[in-house]
Amino acid sequence: MSAKTEADAPVLARLWTYQAERFPLIQTVPLLAAFSAASVTASARLADRSLPHLSAYLIAFLIVMVFFFQMRALDEVKDAETDRRYRPERPIPRGLVSLGLILWIAGVAVLPAALGAYWVSPLLLLLVILAWGWLALMSFEFFAPKFLHASPALYLVSHMAIMPLIDLVLTGAEWAPYGTMPPGLWTFLLMSFANGCVVEFGRKIWAPEQEREGVETYSSSWGIKSSLLALGVAVLTSFAALVICGIYLARPVETALCGLAVLLPTIYVIIAFSRHPDQKRQKRLETLSGVWVLACYLAAAFTPTLGVSV
Repeated sequence: MSAKTEADAPVLARLWTYQAERFPLIQTVPLLAAFSAASVTASARLADRSLPHLSAYLIAFLIVMVFFFQMRALDEVKDAETDRRYRPERPIPRGLVSLGLILWIAGVAVLPAALGAYWVSPLLLLLVILAWGWLALMSFEFFAPKFLHASPALYLVSHMAIMPLIDLVLTGAEWAPYGTMPPGLWTFLLMSFANGCVVEFGRKIWAPEQEREGVETYSSSWGIKSSLLALGVAVLTSFAALVICGIYLARPVETALCGLAVLLPTIYVIIAFSRHPDQKRQKRLETLSGVWVLACYLAAAFTPTLGVSV
């Protein structure tokens, strides 16, 4: 399709192309459904309560979809100049859709997310507003963009703090009506922070031939060895949090074994990429980073249904 024909397509068709390139629903929906369902379930398991009504799961899923689309929209704002100069093939710089349209959709999405949260509990709405506040600060890069970009580690920590805040909201879909967080929830939130780092490293550790002018990656800032070491630390931190969460759930061995089943191949891929940093292994690294994160949440949420207490 030519650029002119593409730009002249109906708005819904152009938005469908946009989502396929920048917010692919075929991948995003199942991943966020698993993330939100695991968070709600883990909260109930930690509190030793029965699973909540289906509505809690649906509202958690709605909220997390809104959060992640809003993060994508704000990334479009933050990266607008870089995309215009170095990635003109992306939907907004090539004229497929306007930045204003994407921001409008992200803004309208506030209403159903806020109403859904309030329907569960006013406390949940307060948690949603807290996460939105941090997201707004992120979009302005905490009013110190030069300072943050000078330190990739500080940039990472400040932005990945949104992950435990989002997970606080998702677990809150279960615990907020009761007014108190379940014991051990901090392990799940720590795992979310570490897993956010895992995904971020997985996306931005590139093979040398894939690096692009003007595009910041951890491999270009820190070098491949150091960035892979940071990824390994994030994976191991996530694994430790998962095991401690398993202790709170009275399933430490089962939880650890579930984690190890994915941890070992993840470490193998990290080592393989460090030895031969090519495009094929880069793709494996990114894919397995996502698999690791998904496995952690599923293990924390559903391992308690297995076996006998240890």
